[in-house]
Amino acid sequence: MRRRQFLVLSAASVGGVLVYSLDRTVSRVSAQDKSAPEQNIRIPLRFFTASEALIVAAATARIFPSDESGPGAREASVVVFIDRQLAGPWGRDRHRYTHAPFDETAPEEFGYQGSATPQQIYRQGLKQLAGFDQLTASEQDAKLKLIEGGLFFNVLRRNTIEGMFCDPQHGGNVDMVGWQLIGFPGPRMTNFAEVDQYRGEAFRPKPVSLAQVAVHPNKPSEDET
Repeated sequence: MRRRQFLVLSAASVGGVLVYSLDRTVSRVSAQDKSAPEQNIRIPLRFFTASEALIVAAATARIFPSDESGPGAREASVVVFIDRQLAGPWGRDRHRYTHAPFDETAPEEFGYQGSATPQQIYRQGLKQLAGFDQLTASEQDAKLKLIEGGLFFNVLRRNTIEGMFCDPQHGGNVDMVGWQLIGFPGPRMTNFAEVDQYRGEAFRPKPVSLAQVAVHPNKPSEDET
């Protein structure tokens, strides 16, 4: 087993971040929280090295940036979502048919037909972005434009969107910021109790996660997250 690495982020630079402790408890640390014991947040990584995680955090922040309309990939901890997915069955291609023949040039509508696993796609693709997190925003955009037609960028872009709008139990969409951004209420089982109360009025409930509505919340195993 390799030595556990951490993604170290400044709380001030991200406006707060979801913190995963070694005992799997989760807490939200805000940059404005003066009682926080330290300004640097350490997030245990399951797949990425610390340098890879910083690159992915910077790249996803350019793909889905924060702006006047709301938070982006950095606030939603998309890098944590991607790290968890790559460390689990999806990253190892456990649920995809992975036997020959392979076709790297298959039409897009057939889906990915190559031999590389998501873990291999990321490891190879991140080599193209060495030092990415040290570039200016305009330089980062130019760098991404050079690879936007390739497999790695397409996977990264898709994972960024998934991390923004997934259920929070998967590591992304922290505080359901992605759902709040688009007005998605989460997996609400019924709105029966609100029908009469909001009759004839706009109704936009506060989002709830699957864990909040499930009678017996599902707790993914270490291998599945």
